Amino acid sequence: MLKSLFSSSIRADVLSLLLNSPDEKFYMREIAKLLRKNPSGVKRELDKLEEMGIVFSEKVANLKYFQANDNSPLYSELKNLIAKSLGLPGALKSLLRANNVTIAFIYGAYAEGEDAPTVDLIVIGPSTPSLWFGLKDIEKKFGKQINCSVIEESDYKVRKKKDISLKRILSEKRITLLGRA
Repeated sequence: MLKSLFSSSIRADVLSLLLNSPDEKFYMREIAKLLRKNPSGVKRELDKLEEMGIVFSEKVANLKYFQANDNSPLYSELKNLIAKSLGLPGALKSLLRANNVTIAFIYGAYAEGEDAPTVDLIVIGPSTPSLWFGLKDIEKKFGKQINCSVIEESDYKVRKKKDISLKRILSEKRITLLGRA
């Protein structure tokens, strides 16, 4: 079972996406786009994960939606294993991709390499309830408080040129999670 579970990097990425967004349903091409992977490879891995009972699907009209199966006996263990293997930045990246964030980065003490109790995060993109629930979940898992500032993409372009505090943050060391700031 373990050999078949971790035999592919695509499978690991799919598991990461679905387990870090357990209440979200994704269709196959959406998953491929979010993960920047070949749709046929994603489809193959989703089918295998469904056979194992780790994910389930639901057909709505002509789309087949996939979701993590939180009733699977492996669910909580896999979720913890994924979180540990990805670390805090990896868990954040997976959550942010699932929420259609275009640009995101960590700045401040954590980005400087300190073992800070607080992680400062800037997210450029939509503010969704699933993003905030996911951040709370990551806070619990990693024992860190996450200070997240969400800026709409159009507002970011203006603030990037005029906002002195944002210019200062952009000039400091940071950990880029998605896109280019």
